[in-house]
Amino acid sequence: MVAHPALFTPVRVGAVTLPNRVLMGSMHLGLEEVDGGFERLAAFYAERARHGVALMVTGGIAPNEEGRPWEDGAVMTDAAVEEHRLITDAVHAEGGRILLQLLHFGRYAHHADLVAPSALQAPISERPPRAMTHEEILRTIRDFASAASRAIEAGYDGVEIMGSEGYLLNEFLAPATNLRDDAWGGDAERRRLFPLRVAAAVREAIGAEAILSFRLSAIDLVDGGSTAEETIALARALEAAGVDLLNTGVGWHESRVPTIATLVPRAAFAEATRRIRARVGIPVVASNRISTPEVAERLILDGDADLVSMARPFLADPAFLAKAARGEAASINTCIGCNQACIDHTLTGRVTSCLVNPRAGHETVLTLAPTRRAERIAVVGAGPAGLAFAVAAAERGHRIVLFERRPDIGGQFDIARRIPGKEEFAETLRYYRGRIEELGIDLRLGADADADALDGFDRVVVATGVRPRRPDVPGADLPHVLDYAEVVREGRPVGARVAILGAGGIGFDVASFVSQAEPSPGGDALRSFERAWGISYAPESAGGAIAPVPLPPARTVRMMQRKPGRLGAGLGKTTGWIHRAELRHRDVEMLAGVDYLAITEAGVLVAHEGAERLVEADTVVLCTGQESNRALVPELAVRGIRHHVIGGADVAAEVDAKRAIRQGVELAATI
Repeated sequence: MVAHPALFTPVRVGAVTLPNRVLMGSMHLGLEEVDGGFERLAAFYAERARHGVALMVTGGIAPNEEGRPWEDGAVMTDAAVEEHRLITDAVHAEGGRILLQLLHFGRYAHHADLVAPSALQAPISERPPRAMTHEEILRTIRDFASAASRAIEAGYDGVEIMGSEGYLLNEFLAPATNLRDDAWGGDAERRRLFPLRVAAAVREAIGAEAILSFRLSAIDLVDGGSTAEETIALARALEAAGVDLLNTGVGWHESRVPTIATLVPRAAFAEATRRIRARVGIPVVASNRISTPEVAERLILDGDADLVSMARPFLADPAFLAKAARGEAASINTCIGCNQACIDHTLTGRVTSCLVNPRAGHETVLTLAPTRRAERIAVVGAGPAGLAFAVAAAERGHRIVLFERRPDIGGQFDIARRIPGKEEFAETLRYYRGRIEELGIDLRLGADADADALDGFDRVVVATGVRPRRPDVPGADLPHVLDYAEVVREGRPVGARVAILGAGGIGFDVASFVSQAEPSPGGDALRSFERAWGISYAPESAGGAIAPVPLPPARTVRMMQRKPGRLGAGLGKTTGWIHRAELRHRDVEMLAGVDYLAITEAGVLVAHEGAERLVEADTVVLCTGQESNRALVPELAVRGIRHHVIGGADVAAEVDAKRAIRQGVELAATI
């Protein structure tokens, strides 16, 4: 019997019957604009199709010059058809189907010729758009149709129109961004005319047999967005216009509500999809934070959706679906929702990849072929770098002995998984535990490997990580002064008033950890999340965004950093604002440009803004950087033992699991 039977029940989408109910959602990979990128895109999509993804959607491609994301952004032109055929041929050779997503960036574009329904600058954009004229709107409709026709010529099985996330079509729908009073704006019926005309034109251009999907904003999560009834009216009108599939999106990019980060509960927005599905007769797709087969199966069984969209889970594990079908969900390398190598890369002009799977997007350049000569390799340290190397090297055929001085694997991930909102990091450790067993890696826990124990191996990989650094501040050795590992991993008690020295990623994690209040009695995580971030499904709510009602903090917390400027400036592009907002909700005081004069029994004496001040604290937590654990390296060098140093043991600057895991896999690929 197939595991997760609802997920693997065929479903009719337009003229096509799909063998399962999983859509690989759109992800712009950053390869669309680089030399040789389409060969790499073809390999990326083909690998996912090979493992059973029945229908996938490309990253967004602009229908015209104004709609491109940035100056050299990809546009679906006549000249691009042959390159796109590389993708469709590769996917079809593996038995899959693929849609081209047409995406007009509207006022989110990062070039000088950006356009929108009205000349209103987005809060996340660097320049205001130009309001489109009537003639430009008509031309843009024709451009969508022409681009869709080229997609069919290139071999795509259909087209998805991006009408969500605050891009151009979504901007026409919302009263907040469409201030027009002509045929294309005013009441709800006129505001939806442009998306409907685009859908009808694309339907005509691609013919009846091709799949037409529309990415519909199920809930905007911005003030002045569409109401639930307006969204349903649009969905019904799209069905009448010939759309085969409604793929739901959640939130605009400028929304102040997290929608895909790891702290968002799994399938948090199913209610938005459910209310649309109840009112239309075509399949509806649920999306956002659906990262396991169990969650996907439940959504189908509960009637929340006809299909589920997963994007980042297929970055983390291209074999996700094949493993789920075989009942091997425990062996899936689960997406942890960190955004660090995927969306953060996309928005900063880098090739999209995955923190837990650095091969994603690099399938043709980072290969793990069977080794020609198996070696016996010792790996010292079972943090992210050591685990990544050990597993990748064992997959190639090397014999691995993995030493870890602590009683369990994980290193810095063992700390991260304990932070509120980062519980998903435990999934990566679960995955590595399974792979260690499956590959026959000799794991030796509680083992402090020295040079004597490592003599006789063909080589040694030093992945001994980091240790917290204690600053040279008077009083840093007092009993109420703890480092972050003692607080988070060892569970040392902290008082009612906490002062945190250091405001990098670890400082923010500790602030979240010590300020987190227990969920209210009888409350569940989803409802607590909705209250804390201000999400409303009330029919009259325009956009579904209301005032947040966070839980009161558990403690009084003050964070400090020596350098001037905003705290958390180095946090992730798409998650840093979440961490800052979360701590503001908890009344965490943030002080920059602080000189630590001394730590006393009463707190921390600092110089701040030209004056001395005592920051009162019962507990002081040090998040003042790390030092590499490299004591083993000189011993190996003296004995002439061939060795490599990776992860935090190599570079101890801000703890960086993305770099550590990539470094481990890249080293394994070379041996």
